[in-house]
Amino acid sequence: MISDIPRLLVTDDDPAILQILRSALKGAGYDVLTAEGGAAALGLVRSERLDLVLTDLAMPAGDGFELIAAIRKLGDLPIVVLSVRGGDSDKIRALDLGADDYVTKPCSIPELLARVRAQLRRRGPPGPPVLEFAGLTLDRERRRVLRDSREIRLTPTEFALLELLATNAGKPVSTIRIISHVWKASHETTSETVRVHMASLRKKIEPDPSQPRYIVTEPWVGYRFLEEPVGALPAGRTPAGR
Repeated sequence: MISDIPRLLVTDDDPAILQILRSALKGAGYDVLTAEGGAAALGLVRSERLDLVLTDLAMPAGDGFELIAAIRKLGDLPIVVLSVRGGDSDKIRALDLGADDYVTKPCSIPELLARVRAQLRRRGPPGPPVLEFAGLTLDRERRRVLRDSREIRLTPTEFALLELLATNAGKPVSTIRIISHVWKASHETTSETVRVHMASLRKKIEPDPSQPRYIVTEPWVGYRFLEEPVGALPAGRTPAGR
């Protein structure tokens, strides 16, 4: 029987930091595994059921950047970076490779726990079958999209893009993660491919594509769905006005 307790993997090359983080996370109610380096961590990612990875970047036995890239090739397991590297270039690189959040050391344990909770909530259950935003409704089960109560026809790729962004509303989604999720990490898919499909999606859902209301570009990272849901409809319900 699979436990309902979230299982976290913490990766750092400093045993003292690993012990501190392990104690803090276990005290918060999580099941915690540890690894001293990216190579050992990747082995656990492949062999264990995990709900989140918390990793440092500078590690001799496989650095955090390599670990993030390898995890993203396997799936969408949430990744939080905890590093002394606070420069924009390191943050951008980590996020672009697929990290979901970036925390700079030193940080308070309460802040770190809050970041972990936020990522676990976002992964959580698949989400409601129908998402309703201001002027836009996404019916995930029937694969229908309504803008101001009028149906919009999307291609399967456009629908997958919209679903990924809308279920992560308010959160930047990196281009690498988009390619991994929508195109299953196809080596033929480039950022230009994503840009072309995103432009087509915007033309269909945005009242004014030149001034996006829903999907905005996150420079050097990817895209973000701006609107927070105004409500969630249960399966089988039809949005108002239909």
